[in-house]
Amino acid sequence: MLYWLLQHLTDRLDLHSAGDSRVLLTARTALGAVTAFLLTIAAGPAVISWLKAHCKERVDSASARLNEIQKAKNNTPTMGGLLILGAVVVSTFLWGDLTSRYVQLGLFTSITFAALGAADDWIKLSTRRNGVTARQKLVVQTILSVLVATALYFEHRSKPAGLDLVWPIGGGAIPLGLGFIAWATLVMVGSSNGVNLTDGLDGLATGCTIFAGSAFVGITYLAGHAKLAEYLSIPFISGCGEMSVVIASLVGAMLGFLWFNCYPAQVFMGDTGSLPIGALLALAALATRQEVLLVIVGGVFVVETVSVILQVLCFRTTGKRLIACSPLHNHFLFRGQHEIKIVVRFWIGSALLAIVGIASLKIR
Repeated sequence: MLYWLLQHLTDRLDLHSAGDSRVLLTARTALGAVTAFLLTIAAGPAVISWLKAHCKERVDSASARLNEIQKAKNNTPTMGGLLILGAVVVSTFLWGDLTSRYVQLGLFTSITFAALGAADDWIKLSTRRNGVTARQKLVVQTILSVLVATALYFEHRSKPAGLDLVWPIGGGAIPLGLGFIAWATLVMVGSSNGVNLTDGLDGLATGCTIFAGSAFVGITYLAGHAKLAEYLSIPFISGCGEMSVVIASLVGAMLGFLWFNCYPAQVFMGDTGSLPIGALLALAALATRQEVLLVIVGGVFVVETVSVILQVLCFRTTGKRLIACSPLHNHFLFRGQHEIKIVVRFWIGSALLAIVGIASLKIR
């Protein structure tokens, strides 16, 4: 791993690094993003060619009208999350500190949630079933999230504010104690499903992840730097700066994937990509104690999820639909807006929310 080479180099040359990392964290964060991007671009054509031969999308939603609108997407290669998460894992192995608990959890989250998504996608492709059942998926997501949450609990319990729920505006905090595990599980499952629900149009979830992920590259870096964390009045979480390498690798991989996923998409990420992406964003928020900030920065994912919940509740209680079709992006699709216009407008919203989220760190 290149981390060890850099460690030897910095020890020999007595180079200084940011925060409490001894090994050029700023450079490794940037190199993680660039490496993941280049890996995705380089491997993309071959992976897409293989997926085209073995993993073709079947448009088969519960809405006949939506199936008609999106019928041109039939037989588009899916499970592109293999390309994304492959680049993230390789880049993290190269540039991350593998002794860091945060890096270990990032790799565990990437691999296990991707495996769950891949199983779901494969069942859809190889049978007439619509993947694993919602209950089965939720159970596995919960089990994986509990494992990550428990590991984070033991990592954070000795750190100041390590188990506090922090309100970004005003600096208020609520000690969670052992309840952190339940809370962290809820955040991970919710975020994972939020990105999954948003992944319905070419480039939509990909672009929104780039903006939200970029914000959390900065947040994880700042939270792991004692002086910068103190300046911004955010919790200093020793060691969590290493998460910036993982999240930067995710952003780089998503930039590379967008090259192939923008309209008209050559490949879809499928649940193989969307489930671990949401879980990784949640992990970054939990590591930095900025879950409330995730609601702001990932506002598009939140709105998409809420639109589904409200649609179901409204239909069950009144027999009427609140919007034309959920998630929200489908509502605009049903209203005749072009897919590109919808996606770009959601990107704009995601970019603005990322800016607002970062800006809120200094509002006290």
